[in-house]
Amino acid sequence: MTMDQIILFSLFGAVFGLLIWGRFRYDLVAFSALLLGVVLGVVPTSEAFSGFGHPATLIVALVLIVSAGLVRSGAVFLITRTLVDSGRSLGGHITLMGGIGGVLSAFMNNVAALALLMPVDIQTARKAGRSVRLSLMPLSFCTILGGMVTLIGTPPNIIIAAIREESLGEPFRMFDFAPVGGVTALAGLLFVALIGWRLIPKGETGDGGAAMMGDVAAYIAELVVPEGSKSIGQRVFELDEVAEKNDVAILGLVRDGKRRYGTQRNAVLRADDALVIEAAPEALDEFRAALSLSLADNAAEERLRAEGAGVSVIEVVVPETARIVGKTAQAVGLAWRRRTVLLGISRQGRRITKRVRKTPVRSGDILLLLTPEGEGADVTDWLGALPLADRGLAVTDQTKVWLAMGIFGAAVLAASVGLLYLPVALGIVVVAYVLTRILPLAELYDHVEWPVVVLLGSMIPLGAALEVSGGTDLIANAIVGLTEGWPAWAVLTVLMVVTMTLSDVLNNTATAIVAAPVGIGMAETLGVNPDPFLMAVAVAASCAFLTPIGHKNNTLILGPGGYSFGDYWRMGLPLEILVVAVSIPSILVFWPL
Repeated sequence: MTMDQIILFSLFGAVFGLLIWGRFRYDLVAFSALLLGVVLGVVPTSEAFSGFGHPATLIVALVLIVSAGLVRSGAVFLITRTLVDSGRSLGGHITLMGGIGGVLSAFMNNVAALALLMPVDIQTARKAGRSVRLSLMPLSFCTILGGMVTLIGTPPNIIIAAIREESLGEPFRMFDFAPVGGVTALAGLLFVALIGWRLIPKGETGDGGAAMMGDVAAYIAELVVPEGSKSIGQRVFELDEVAEKNDVAILGLVRDGKRRYGTQRNAVLRADDALVIEAAPEALDEFRAALSLSLADNAAEERLRAEGAGVSVIEVVVPETARIVGKTAQAVGLAWRRRTVLLGISRQGRRITKRVRKTPVRSGDILLLLTPEGEGADVTDWLGALPLADRGLAVTDQTKVWLAMGIFGAAVLAASVGLLYLPVALGIVVVAYVLTRILPLAELYDHVEWPVVVLLGSMIPLGAALEVSGGTDLIANAIVGLTEGWPAWAVLTVLMVVTMTLSDVLNNTATAIVAAPVGIGMAETLGVNPDPFLMAVAVAASCAFLTPIGHKNNTLILGPGGYSFGDYWRMGLPLEILVVAVSIPSILVFWPL
């Protein structure tokens, strides 16, 4: 073993030890290890920061931005309303989402599948009042498992097919991976849905937005029934099912500019009627999107959006000295002076009997405001109010839901059939979202989990250095020496275990590139069919469940799920054991030695 190999193995050991300990944040540990590797000379200075421009790092950042665009457009609400029930048990929810994720991952890149479903899972967790960490990791694992079923589902399968063509003259076809991958994915999905999620530490932080609805202010707001709405002709009580599903209480009705007496539950809705509701900000927006309702001051909202700079939703508390105390939003000219829309008022324990815009504001009220992007602080100062902590609130523009989904779907299709490189396809989606104003330019970078980017960008050069130094070859040669004289199925099992372990440390693409030639060489030494060995490498390289750095999907959920480095192995280790136990017999049946 060379000195470079000793240093690199020691660095990896120290990094994983510190990450499992959890005393220091993962991005600091990884970046420190990278700098130490450069100082010690095992990582070339010219390659020190190559990981930050690596496709894997770019994909992680771009996917998070794309996910935000899908949320802002209402695509996530559409999927949530259609497929997901927040009242379903956690096990049932994981089974449904995992099944959907697995099927999608078979026919589109598994990173893209997670990008589509991750915000759906976060929204569902928020509505159900549970921590998203209990369902986000199972979703990630299921999308990884589903990707093994077809050639295009995951990069290692594409690499294995290319290596087979170079070495044996013919590549694997689209569904050659399906028998083994399908059986393994099904077994993994059942484990994750029935047992695996119970092994995830509940934790005290990182609920990824799944705060209980009662922890935030409930606002009185008005939503208008627009011309052509499907709600026209329905009675108010007929909206109760949608309202209950979205945690909204319908309090009354405004018609011809006047608040009607009582709740008007039997009133037949007309165009331009306004529903008076009580809801948390997120629930208000989701209810509005579900019924395609408009804001009470829709003209002001449309003017704001037409300016193209984007809009923000802020919450402010009104002190006694505020300009607006004793006055209405209309009286102080909130809309025409500050281009700001009053969305709702929270007045704990006190009724609001007038229209929201015509209700005099009192000291202690909390106001929900729609402001021009970047001007929230100026509006707050002008009002003399005090800002509440930013919770990332936004108003969904449901008019662009199909545009957002169409752009995303076209990009994924182009990447899946090889017309575009996946990072390029995702980059085009981000640019298109900005140009079509689905996602405001001003908040483009707010959605990137920068600690995750630093982690990945730091570890990739270290992994490459291990490969260049001959560390991975050292491991391969050790396997050959260790298994000398063993039966072929036992050698196959060892190859799979070692490849899976490498994939937890290295990028899964790099693992496939290193392990596939080793597998072919081992098959030639034994005088058996190399296809089972290539299939074992394909499965093992994809199944990286022990760490957040082995697979991009695991890295993606690290921040939103609030996971620590040591959380992954609790469900990942038994899942990897199950994958080996199921896939080895399947390989021997479908790809005989």
